[in-house]
Amino acid sequence: MIIQRRRTTQVKVGSLKIGSEAPIAVQSMTNTPTCDISATLAQIHALTNAGSELVRITINDDKAAAAAIAICRTLKKEGLHVPVIGDFHFNGHRLLTSHPDLAAGLAKYRINPGNLGRGESHDIHFQQIIQVAIDHDKPVRIGVNSGSVDPALLESMMKDNAVRETPMSSRKILCETMVESALQSAAYAMRLGLPEDHIVLSAKASDLQDVVWIYQTLSQRCRFPLHMGLTEAGSARQGIVSSAAAMAILLQQGIGDTIRVSLTPEGPHDRTQEVLVCHDILQSLGLRFFHPRIISCPGCGRTSSNLFQNLTKSVKIYVHDRLADWQKYCPDIGKLRIAVMGCVVNGPGESRHADIGISLPGDNENPNRIPVYIRGELAQTICAPDIEQKFFRILEDFVRTEFSTNRKGEQHGRL
Repeated sequence: MIIQRRRTTQVKVGSLKIGSEAPIAVQSMTNTPTCDISATLAQIHALTNAGSELVRITINDDKAAAAAIAICRTLKKEGLHVPVIGDFHFNGHRLLTSHPDLAAGLAKYRINPGNLGRGESHDIHFQQIIQVAIDHDKPVRIGVNSGSVDPALLESMMKDNAVRETPMSSRKILCETMVESALQSAAYAMRLGLPEDHIVLSAKASDLQDVVWIYQTLSQRCRFPLHMGLTEAGSARQGIVSSAAAMAILLQQGIGDTIRVSLTPEGPHDRTQEVLVCHDILQSLGLRFFHPRIISCPGCGRTSSNLFQNLTKSVKIYVHDRLADWQKYCPDIGKLRIAVMGCVVNGPGESRHADIGISLPGDNENPNRIPVYIRGELAQTICAPDIEQKFFRILEDFVRTEFSTNRKGEQHGRL
C-alpha cells in the first residue's frame, strides 16, 4: 500500500526542495555554542554524514551571527551544500538587519511568532524579518511552540472562549491558538510580499495527541509545507517512542514534508541519533529507504542457542561496513530486506518473504541443514562451521549480481 501524500506548495531551501512531491526531508539542529565555530562545524559535518538534509543553528547574539557567517562560508569552501537554517528568537529582526552577510548566507530563517514582542513591536519585528527574507529571496519557517505561543493571541482566544455557552478546555484553546498563530502569521507575511512558496509552517507541542490534532488541522486549512516533530520529546526511549508514534500517525495520513526527532542528548553534543531515528521512521512506513532492513527473530524457548543472536549482530555490522560500497553500484540498496531467523516455526516463511534470508536451527533441529532463501526460493543449504562467512559470501554475491540489476526483489514484503 502506497501512502498518498498531501499536496503542498513546493519550497526551495538552498539546493533542497521540500513539499509537493519532493521526498520528506530529514533535519536536525546543532547544540554546540554557535560562536564555537570549530565545534559547530564538526557537528554539522557529523549530522550531515548521518543523513541530515537540513541543519539548523542557534543565532542569538552578535557573536553567534558573526560565527554563522564564517560557518556558512567555510561550508561553501568545503563543498558541503547542506542548507543551514538560522534559528531566531526575540532579536532576529535586529540580527538579520544589522548583519547583511548573515541574511545572505543562510538558506532559511526560522522565527517564532510568540517571541517577537507584543503589540506594535511584534508587528514591526515581524515586518523587518519578512522584508529581509524578501530582499534576499529566502524562505521562512514560521514555527509556533506550545511553550512560547503568541501571548496576545492566546489571551484574546481565552477571553472569547470564556464567554461561550460551553467553553472548551484551556488545552484545546492552546492548540487552536497555535494553529491560528501559524496561519495568521503566514497570511500576514504574504500580505507583506513574501511569496507562498517561501513559507513553511510548524506548530510543535510535547503531547502526542496535541501534535496530531494540530497538524491534522493545519493540513486541512493550508497548502504550506509542514515541518513536523514533538518539542521537548524527552531522551532515549521516551523521546524516540513518542516521536515515532506521533509522526507515524501523521505520515500515514500523508501529512508532513520535513521531520525532526528532538531528543535530549545522553552524551556531550551527541545529535546523530535523532537523524537515524528519522530515517527509521520514514523507512518503516515505506516513504524513503536509507539502509537495508534486517528482519530478525526475537527468540523464544525454541531458540535457547545464541546462534541467531550472534549472526544477527554480525549481519548488522557487515551491512553497515559494506553499505557505502554497495551504494556505488546499487542505488536501491536501501530497499534490500534481509531475514535472520531462529527456528523452523517462522524462519522459512519470513526468510522467503525477504529478498534474502537464513533460517537457523532451533532446539531439536538439524544443525547441519541451514537453509538460505533468495527471493522466496531455497537457494542453498549451509552448515557449520563458518556459518557467518558462508552467509556473507552468498549475500555479497546476491547484492552484486542480482539485487543491483533485478528489480523483482523490491516487491517482497509489500502489500
